[in-house]
Amino acid sequence: MSSNLSSASHATIDQSGMDALIKATATDMEAVNALILSRAESHVEMVPQIARYLIEAGGKRLRPMLTLISARMFSDETGHQINYAAAVEFMHNATLLHDDVVDESEMRRGKPAARKIWGNQASVLVGDFLLGQAFMMMVETGDLPALRTLSSAAAIIAEGEVFQLSKATDLSTSDKDYLQIINAKTATLFEAATKVGAMAGQASSAQQQALATYGRELGLAFQIVDDVLDYGGANGALGKNTGDDLREGKMTLPIILALAKADKNETALIKSALGDTKADQKTFNDVLNVITKYDALEISIERALKYAQNARDALTELPPSKTRTILADIADYCVARVS
Repeated sequence: MSSNLSSASHATIDQSGMDALIKATATDMEAVNALILSRAESHVEMVPQIARYLIEAGGKRLRPMLTLISARMFSDETGHQINYAAAVEFMHNATLLHDDVVDESEMRRGKPAARKIWGNQASVLVGDFLLGQAFMMMVETGDLPALRTLSSAAAIIAEGEVFQLSKATDLSTSDKDYLQIINAKTATLFEAATKVGAMAGQASSAQQQALATYGRELGLAFQIVDDVLDYGGANGALGKNTGDDLREGKMTLPIILALAKADKNETALIKSALGDTKADQKTFNDVLNVITKYDALEISIERALKYAQNARDALTELPPSKTRTILADIADYCVARVS
């Protein structure tokens, strides 16, 4: 696989890019985190319990940091980026709560999923609460175009999740279907996060579009890498979190690529394993062997690298700066997670 990201020498560069993003947004993230915690409060005790459980469970907060750094790129910040970043994080966490119910997930961020503690109904309703709070924070800025951007993203994300559900265990799922799913359910929020950040920085329409394109392409790369990681990463190395997509019947790129070349017996094997919530390690290993046989992980990574390069290319529309360099390095970081 030809790539300037696949060598071990880039690992430090990629992590330093993430470190630089964290450092550049640290002050604003303090304000965002304070706003997140305050808006997770409710007189209904279970609401803050579930919201804080998920919010405090970890995660890199990449999406809100992208909003903040996108605003920082421009000199005329409105201050709205704090509300937008918090809203983006609430939207993301709401989708996680809903996804865990739809996917019947057992774990989230190394801890039992909220649904396993409080139940499916409570998880769905608290997800709805977070979405409501996100929209309230957007409205408070009085910026109708930004509100339109984020509210449109919420609708598209829901469509993507429904489309993915409709394609579960469907062996006829195409590359095009897959791209439509990940563009809607993942890339759309990345795109909205960077675009509203640019809006908060009062960027020009062309600059807003450049950052929106960056966010979308970054989101596509990010999701493909996540899907590869579910089968062990670049080397197919097994880990405790591998196999969830297979057991949930998700038609991700490694499976789609493998099915395109699989023989009759291999196709039957994959078909029987997809959606089998009780699939054991041997079954997973057998499917992984088929995926590995046809280089499906490597080809998937090459696709992710292409989208990461597209993200970096979009930044050339913006003047050179330290902030632009950080965003370019984040594209490297997102893909390097798989190696």
